[in-house]
Amino acid sequence: MTARRRTRRTVLTALLAATLASPLSAQTWPERPIRIVVGFAPGGFTDVLARMVGQKLQERLGQPVVIENKAGAAGTVGADLVAKSKPDGYTLLLGHSNSNSVAPALYPKLPYDVVKDFTPIVRIASTPLLLAVNPSVAARDVKSFVALAQKQPDGLRFASSGNGSAQHLAAARFMLATRTQMIHVPYKGSSAAMVDLLSGQVELNFDSPPNVLPHWQAGKLRVLAITSQKRSPLMPDVPTLAEAGVPNAEMSQWFALLGPAGMPREVTQRLNAEVQAILKLPDVVEKIAAQGGEIVAGSAEQFAAFLPGDAAAFARLVKEANVRID
Repeated sequence: MTARRRTRRTVLTALLAATLASPLSAQTWPERPIRIVVGFAPGGFTDVLARMVGQKLQERLGQPVVIENKAGAAGTVGADLVAKSKPDGYTLLLGHSNSNSVAPALYPKLPYDVVKDFTPIVRIASTPLLLAVNPSVAARDVKSFVALAQKQPDGLRFASSGNGSAQHLAAARFMLATRTQMIHVPYKGSSAAMVDLLSGQVELNFDSPPNVLPHWQAGKLRVLAITSQKRSPLMPDVPTLAEAGVPNAEMSQWFALLGPAGMPREVTQRLNAEVQAILKLPDVVEKIAAQGGEIVAGSAEQFAAFLPGDAAAFARLVKEANVRID
């Protein structure tokens, strides 16, 4: 065999190997433990979802699924870690709307692109927020609350779990819709914010159902509205903001599974199918509903189509409301 023929054969062999590498690896996936990164501390709803889905995936795939918490900067530390990981299906992200839709509008030097640097796999669930006030507030419904806020510009203080958080953005959207102005008091997490809301150090908060419900049921907080498009089965008597006379103020947080950009399509589709099956299990449905969540599911393609528009909508809100993280 001539040197030229040997070279041609070597090149053809290499091309064939490259062509087959992705499908073959996808067919044998998973061959080792899978890591799901959570960009928030243990105990929150993102972490709860990751552990619940991770356990079910472990049972279905026959490989360990390890949850790794990498908290920091509203979930962007964990998201950046995954964005820079090898796209082989062994490092995934339990992403949140903050880290994968809102972040570009808040962090000018964000080290990743929320669209280009991830493989969308499946949206898992979404949760609304509740407009909750301390009982000392002289308003028993949204209409009287808006009137109070308009009468006292900067006279009401709202808590949040931090600058740029979902709670902060929900309040910002509410103020735009009602032409009111309130003082933002950011905290390092929902727990600290709730403590001061209960004590009356702040007058209101937009927070997730799991954080509000126990105190509402105990009569320690008054819930005026929910930020979803429809009422919650957990609180059927609580109106939506639109029903209460405040349109265009809906707000929800979403939670989803993503991987680094460039994951094999076969692995993405396998994960999507497995998670969609998991989301139909009665115990999973019950647990998500008990947290005030709503299952989303859908295809990877639907999730990919959703992301650019969602990021653009949050960018408009951040600009219009002049939301800052400093």
